[in-house]
Amino acid sequence: MRMILILLALTEALITPAFAHVGLGQANSFSAGIAHPLSGLDHILGMTAVGLWAVLAGGRAIWVWPMSFVAMMLAGFTAATFGLKISFVEPAVWSSIIILGLFVALAVQAPLWLGAALIGLSAIFHGHAHGTEAATANLIPYAIGFALATAGLHAVGIGLGLSARGPVEKAALRGAGGFAVLVGILSMVS
Repeated sequence: MRMILILLALTEALITPAFAHVGLGQANSFSAGIAHPLSGLDHILGMTAVGLWAVLAGGRAIWVWPMSFVAMMLAGFTAATFGLKISFVEPAVWSSIIILGLFVALAVQAPLWLGAALIGLSAIFHGHAHGTEAATANLIPYAIGFALATAGLHAVGIGLGLSARGPVEKAALRGAGGFAVLVGILSMVS
Protein backbone atom coordinates (compact mmCIF):
# COMPACT_ATOMS: atom_id res chain seq x y z
CA MET A 1 0.00 0.00 0.00
CA ARG A 2 2.80 2.41 0.86
CA MET A 3 4.44 1.80 -2.49
CA ILE A 4 1.16 2.66 -4.22
CA LEU A 5 1.01 5.97 -2.32
CA ILE A 6 4.57 6.78 -3.38
CA LEU A 7 3.78 5.97 -7.00
CA LEU A 8 0.62 8.08 -6.84
CA ALA A 9 2.61 11.01 -5.49
CA LEU A 10 5.15 10.69 -8.30
CA THR A 11 2.37 10.39 -10.87
CA GLU A 12 0.72 13.54 -9.49
CA ALA A 13 4.03 15.35 -9.89
CA LEU A 14 4.32 14.16 -13.48
CA ILE A 15 0.85 15.26 -14.55
CA THR A 16 0.66 18.55 -12.65
CA PRO A 17 1.32 21.54 -14.91
CA ALA A 18 4.61 23.24 -14.16
CA PHE A 19 3.30 26.77 -13.79
CA ALA A 20 5.76 27.99 -11.20
CA HIS A 21 3.92 31.17 -10.28
CA VAL A 22 0.48 32.55 -10.93
CA GLY A 23 -0.18 35.99 -12.30
CA LEU A 24 -0.41 39.04 -10.07
CA GLY A 25 -4.20 39.32 -10.11
CA GLN A 26 -4.72 35.70 -9.06
CA ALA A 27 -2.82 35.92 -5.75
CA ASN A 28 -5.51 37.70 -3.82
CA SER A 29 -7.25 35.37 -1.38
CA PHE A 30 -6.89 32.62 1.20
CA SER A 31 -8.11 30.04 -1.32
CA ALA A 32 -5.59 31.26 -3.93
CA GLY A 33 -2.90 30.92 -1.27
CA ILE A 34 -3.96 27.34 -0.55
CA ALA A 35 -4.18 26.46 -4.24
CA HIS A 36 -0.90 28.01 -5.30
CA PRO A 37 1.57 25.52 -3.75
CA LEU A 38 -0.59 22.63 -4.92
CA SER A 39 -0.61 23.82 -8.54
CA GLY A 40 3.08 24.01 -9.37
CA LEU A 41 5.65 21.29 -9.78
CA ASP A 42 8.30 23.45 -8.10
CA HIS A 43 6.26 23.58 -4.90
CA ILE A 44 5.19 19.95 -4.87
CA LEU A 45 8.69 18.62 -5.45
CA GLY A 46 10.46 21.12 -3.21
CA MET A 47 8.10 20.93 -0.26
CA THR A 48 7.87 17.15 -0.24
CA ALA A 49 11.67 17.01 -0.53
CA VAL A 50 11.97 19.13 2.62
CA GLY A 51 9.80 16.60 4.46
CA LEU A 52 11.66 13.60 3.03
CA TRP A 53 15.08 15.04 3.85
CA ALA A 54 13.91 15.87 7.37
CA VAL A 55 12.86 12.24 7.88
CA LEU A 56 16.19 11.02 6.53
CA ALA A 57 17.94 13.26 9.08
CA GLY A 58 15.57 12.16 11.83
CA GLY A 59 15.17 13.55 15.32
CA ARG A 60 14.31 17.20 15.69
CA ALA A 61 14.93 17.86 11.98
CA ILE A 62 11.49 16.36 11.29
CA TRP A 63 9.83 19.44 12.74
CA VAL A 64 12.62 22.06 12.79
CA TRP A 65 13.43 21.98 9.09
CA PRO A 66 9.85 22.35 7.81
CA MET A 67 9.19 25.08 10.38
CA SER A 68 12.33 26.94 9.31
CA PHE A 69 11.16 26.72 5.70
CA VAL A 70 7.74 28.18 6.47
CA ALA A 71 9.19 30.93 8.69
CA MET A 72 11.80 32.01 6.14
CA MET A 73 9.31 31.72 3.28
CA LEU A 74 7.08 34.19 5.13
CA ALA A 75 10.13 36.44 5.69
CA GLY A 76 10.88 36.39 1.93
CA PHE A 77 7.22 37.08 1.22
CA THR A 78 7.23 40.05 3.60
CA ALA A 79 10.43 41.44 2.09
CA ALA A 80 8.94 41.26 -1.41
CA THR A 81 5.72 42.96 -0.36
CA PHE A 82 7.79 45.81 1.06
CA GLY A 83 9.50 46.18 -2.31
CA LEU A 84 12.85 44.46 -1.66
CA LYS A 85 14.17 43.28 -5.01
CA ILE A 86 16.11 40.02 -5.27
CA SER A 87 17.74 38.96 -8.51
CA PHE A 88 17.43 35.50 -10.03
CA VAL A 89 14.44 34.39 -7.93
CA GLU A 90 13.14 31.80 -10.41
CA PRO A 91 16.56 30.20 -11.02
CA ALA A 92 17.11 30.14 -7.25
CA VAL A 93 13.75 28.40 -6.75
CA TRP A 94 14.57 25.72 -9.31
CA SER A 95 18.13 25.41 -7.95
CA SER A 96 16.68 24.76 -4.52
CA ILE A 97 14.56 21.94 -5.99
CA ILE A 98 17.69 20.41 -7.50
CA ILE A 99 19.70 20.76 -4.29
CA LEU A 100 16.93 19.44 -2.03
CA GLY A 101 16.37 16.57 -4.47
CA LEU A 102 20.07 15.73 -4.34
CA PHE A 103 20.01 15.77 -0.55
CA VAL A 104 17.15 13.25 -0.60
CA ALA A 105 18.56 11.09 -3.42
CA LEU A 106 21.97 10.86 -1.75
CA ALA A 107 20.55 10.73 1.80
CA VAL A 108 22.87 13.57 2.79
CA GLN A 109 23.38 13.89 6.53
CA ALA A 110 23.67 17.41 7.89
CA PRO A 111 23.70 18.92 11.36
CA LEU A 112 20.35 20.31 12.45
CA TRP A 113 21.48 23.95 12.21
CA LEU A 114 23.03 23.54 8.74
CA GLY A 115 19.96 21.82 7.31
CA ALA A 116 17.74 24.54 8.77
CA ALA A 117 20.00 27.25 7.30
CA LEU A 118 20.07 25.67 3.82
CA ILE A 119 16.33 25.08 3.82
CA GLY A 120 15.70 28.58 5.16
CA LEU A 121 17.86 30.14 2.45
CA SER A 122 15.92 28.38 -0.29
CA ALA A 123 12.65 29.36 1.39
CA ILE A 124 13.49 33.05 1.14
CA PHE A 125 13.39 32.78 -2.66
CA HIS A 126 10.16 30.77 -2.65
CA GLY A 127 8.56 33.35 -0.35
CA HIS A 128 9.85 36.27 -2.41
CA ALA A 129 8.23 34.79 -5.50
CA HIS A 130 4.93 34.61 -3.60
CA GLY A 131 5.30 38.19 -2.37
CA THR A 132 5.90 39.68 -5.80
CA GLU A 133 2.68 38.19 -7.11
CA ALA A 134 0.42 39.00 -4.15
CA ALA A 135 -2.34 41.57 -4.41
CA THR A 136 -1.78 44.31 -1.83
CA ALA A 137 -5.32 44.26 -0.48
CA ASN A 138 -5.27 40.63 0.63
CA LEU A 139 -1.71 39.88 1.73
CA ILE A 140 -2.48 38.21 5.04
CA PRO A 141 -5.16 35.74 3.86
CA TYR A 142 -3.01 34.80 0.87
CA ALA A 143 0.08 34.31 3.06
CA ILE A 144 -1.84 32.17 5.57
CA GLY A 145 -3.16 30.04 2.71
CA PHE A 146 0.17 29.35 1.07
CA ALA A 147 1.87 28.78 4.44
CA LEU A 148 -0.72 26.16 5.39
CA ALA A 149 -0.52 24.44 1.99
CA THR A 150 3.28 24.45 2.18
CA ALA A 151 3.18 22.88 5.64
CA GLY A 152 0.76 20.31 4.25
CA LEU A 153 3.19 19.37 1.47
CA HIS A 154 5.95 19.07 4.07
CA ALA A 155 3.65 16.73 6.00
CA VAL A 156 3.14 14.62 2.87
CA GLY A 157 6.90 14.26 2.52
CA ILE A 158 7.25 13.42 6.21
CA GLY A 159 4.40 10.90 5.99
CA LEU A 160 5.89 9.21 2.93
CA GLY A 161 9.30 9.14 4.58
CA LEU A 162 8.03 7.70 7.84
CA SER A 163 5.95 5.06 6.07
CA ALA A 164 8.88 3.77 4.00
CA ARG A 165 10.01 0.72 5.91
CA GLY A 166 11.40 -1.74 3.38
CA PRO A 167 14.41 -1.32 1.10
CA VAL A 168 12.25 -0.98 -2.02
CA GLU A 169 10.17 1.81 -0.48
CA LYS A 170 13.27 3.60 0.78
CA ALA A 171 14.82 3.33 -2.67
CA ALA A 172 11.62 4.77 -4.17
CA LEU A 173 11.84 7.76 -1.83
CA ARG A 174 15.43 8.38 -2.80
CA GLY A 175 14.30 7.97 -6.41
CA ALA A 176 11.78 10.75 -5.77
CA GLY A 177 14.74 12.95 -4.84
CA GLY A 178 16.41 12.01 -8.13
CA PHE A 179 13.17 12.84 -9.94
CA ALA A 180 13.17 16.30 -8.34
CA VAL A 181 16.74 16.82 -9.55
CA LEU A 182 15.82 15.80 -13.08
CA VAL A 183 12.73 18.02 -13.23
CA GLY A 184 14.67 20.93 -11.76
CA ILE A 185 17.41 20.62 -14.35
CA LEU A 186 14.96 20.25 -17.23
CA SER A 187 12.99 23.27 -16.00
CA MET A 188 16.09 25.43 -15.80
CA VAL A 189 17.25 24.61 -19.32
CA SER A 190 13.85 24.91 -20.97
